[in-house]
Amino acid sequence: MFMRVRHIVNANVNVVMFVLQFAVVAIAALSHAAPAPVRHVLHEKRHAPASDWVKGARIDPDAVLPIRIGLTQTNLEKGHDFLMEVSDPSSPKYGQYWSAEDVHNMFAPPENAVKAVKEWLISFGIHDSRIVHSDNKGWIAFDASAEEAESLLLTEFYEHEHKHSPKVRVGSDKYHVPEHLVPHIDYITPGIKLTPVVKRTVQRKRSIPHQAKKPNRLSSNSPAFNGFPWGWKPPGAGQLPAELQDCGRNITPPCIKALYQIPNATKATPGNSLGLYEQGDYFAKSDLDLFYAKYAPYVPQGTYPIPANIDGANYSVPAYSPWNGGEADIDIDMAYSLIYPQTVTLYQVDDQIYEPEEVATTNLFNTFLDALDGSYCNYTTFGETGDDPSIDPVYPNPQPGGYQGKLQCGIYKPTNVISASYGQAEADLPLNYTMRQCNEFMKLGLQGHSILTASGDYGVASFPGDEGASANGCLGPEGKIFNPQYPGNCPYITSVGGTMLYPNQTVYSPESVMHVNLGGSASNFSSAGGFSNYFPQPWYQKAAVERYFEIADLKYPYYSEFNVDFNTTTGLYNRIGRGFPDISANGANFRAFTDGDDYFWYGTSLASPLFASVLTLLNEERFAIGKGPIGFVNPVFYAFPWVLNDVTNGTNVGCGSEGFHAAPGWDPATGLGTPNYPKMKELFLSLP
Repeated sequence: MFMRVRHIVNANVNVVMFVLQFAVVAIAALSHAAPAPVRHVLHEKRHAPASDWVKGARIDPDAVLPIRIGLTQTNLEKGHDFLMEVSDPSSPKYGQYWSAEDVHNMFAPPENAVKAVKEWLISFGIHDSRIVHSDNKGWIAFDASAEEAESLLLTEFYEHEHKHSPKVRVGSDKYHVPEHLVPHIDYITPGIKLTPVVKRTVQRKRSIPHQAKKPNRLSSNSPAFNGFPWGWKPPGAGQLPAELQDCGRNITPPCIKALYQIPNATKATPGNSLGLYEQGDYFAKSDLDLFYAKYAPYVPQGTYPIPANIDGANYSVPAYSPWNGGEADIDIDMAYSLIYPQTVTLYQVDDQIYEPEEVATTNLFNTFLDALDGSYCNYTTFGETGDDPSIDPVYPNPQPGGYQGKLQCGIYKPTNVISASYGQAEADLPLNYTMRQCNEFMKLGLQGHSILTASGDYGVASFPGDEGASANGCLGPEGKIFNPQYPGNCPYITSVGGTMLYPNQTVYSPESVMHVNLGGSASNFSSAGGFSNYFPQPWYQKAAVERYFEIADLKYPYYSEFNVDFNTTTGLYNRIGRGFPDISANGANFRAFTDGDDYFWYGTSLASPLFASVLTLLNEERFAIGKGPIGFVNPVFYAFPWVLNDVTNGTNVGCGSEGFHAAPGWDPATGLGTPNYPKMKELFLSLP
């Protein structure tokens, strides 16, 4: 056919040229008349009805929906190896951290993706001024009426009502995108994932107070805290300095320093501030000053953290405020009492409307990570885009009095060490949501930052009443399956469990697993630990976990899979999941003030800022000899566990079981153990 056409052209050049010219004119006329239709293809479809949600009325055409279109990052599969190169003490690249620009360039999505998607939206009629994106070009966001969104995505949006609560969500059964954009678009919300119009109650701060009883309110024969009379001292305590004689019942800064051989801080390298993440709770200046005066007099009155307020966040409140819940107070108390004259940087997240609600929401860390890394605001991976309007606050906040600015992206440089004492059940968050955040923690580790989080406080369970679990905080129809916690399940985070001294012990006695009866829903309040159902065991802990299984002789049935069906499995925990916690520190009987009253505080929420303070002190020592920060510490600790105090007594109960017992070496109750400052200093100063 090709040769025949060629022959005709040679014989009838004039005729053919006329035909060609006519064809060109005709095609041009057609192109001006109407664009060629765009072929749409199915992008996502719900394969089964949403569990516990009943499809209701179709969304009003004029209702406004926040549309988020995400683009996929590149090279994430290499991130683990990159991090191990700079964190493994046996690596020749140990400590050679990346710059933020290096990280962004390595993982950035393709530059042409945002351009192609924007062209599609503009051709549809979404004006460029309505489209929000950043220089990093990771996601595209715009508000659209339901009518526009349905026409754009060839779908229909419906309300969905929860079977057991008044909650309402918005979603569709399926949606479509142009065929040529499929490689660029990872995920669109709202879509088959239901978008709530109200928040879910699942998040918890990992601490709990009990008010201290005043000795002068009791007779000499009255039982005081933990059933011992006031004035009673444990055997041998009388030989100790007065400030250390009652550490089994009252943990104060001198007790902590003696327990872990932590010296008084003297160095203060500019910029080496300890970062504390807070969400939904504010500190009171007067409570801090009361703490300093009674328990840490070497910290001057008026010593408060450096503010790093994100998305309209508040800084502090009066002591009488209902938003002074004590959580921020105790984190700041702990940190300053151990590291002063070094500073503390306080990351407060979300405006006065959103932030108090965050205690009752699934949002964890997204807006915080936005502020540390501009690229995190703007890419999608594992089908999750930052920020996810089904989980995270949306800015500008349309509510009266809300923060009216845009989402703040990349406005703060992360501190060398960051402690976060918030968390929730792993199962309460979508898998892809946690995977996306976990990779962001990987990127922070690549840059030399240490991220520590509290492991949780309900043993192998979550807190009672957790929406995603049974009444006892456990999984499965009978409430017996262990419920691992987030974010300690992420292999790029250092998860910190809790330990304690018993009332009849001194500060020089070996610690046990934190396990106390605080009454009510906290009758089994103990250090959380176990094995993830989302993440596999990282290489650095495989040998330690294997040794634990060899010596623990666990009798519980288990499963070895990640997409397990909790309704049918006969196992109680995932044998191949990432084990947590990694390390631990004291989390019981800490004295601190809230609204002017002196309380005992409990929880791994205390252990995380304590261990983070130790790492901050060690960074000071490294800086003094010209070395860089410690960075991601897990590979070092698992390679050199002798720098930690092994905890071998106690168990973290839950789900009708005794949980996991502490054992020699690593265990899923206290990890590798608690700080031994002299040994840790010797090791970290010897590393490059």
